[in-house]
Amino acid sequence: MRIKNGDEKPEEKILDAALEVVIENTICGTRMHLIADRAGMVQSNLHYYYKTKNDLMLALQKKVLRRCLEIRDRLKVDAKNTLEGQLDVFIRQKLEFILKEEEYDFAEIDFWVQGHINTEIQTAFAASFEGWRKEIGEMLDKYEPDLSKQKREYLPYLIVSLLEGASIQFLINKGRFNVEEYFKLCKSIIIKAIKE
Repeated sequence: MRIKNGDEKPEEKILDAALEVVIENTICGTRMHLIADRAGMVQSNLHYYYKTKNDLMLALQKKVLRRCLEIRDRLKVDAKNTLEGQLDVFIRQKLEFILKEEEYDFAEIDFWVQGHINTEIQTAFAASFEGWRKEIGEMLDKYEPDLSKQKREYLPYLIVSLLEGASIQFLINKGRFNVEEYFKLCKSIIIKAIKE
């Protein structure tokens, strides 16, 4: 897990602890006292910042999304100003999550599962995926403005599915396939779908 900074704000300390507990126990198995113990505080202090487990899980979901966006923003700085260069930003962000920050990827998958029983989590999760598709759509509009209406509508869904599908398969069965080669093939499939 992450190395803790002694100057970390209490909310971030709690969210870091919550992420660790969720990875060990899943969201369903996570209890507030486990998070408080991991954060090194009493449970009543935890409730000062997050009244309920649901409030804390929604904040954790936002933290996972923020981490995705931080990585993408960092990768955009050096990305080529081309369709392929910008597509690489999305691919490299997902690859970094899978290989270097898998706890965020596991949490993201768990939030997807929780969305089936918790409408607030489902709404927040759907909004994050909508943002992802919107960002991909804007990339397509910029670099391929003449796409057919059908391609423009469905390519963001296809791209997200290919990227997210790697997480599910790789994290469940590490070593089964080379995820970097998988993404190279994904990129060629996406470019072909755009260009044909």
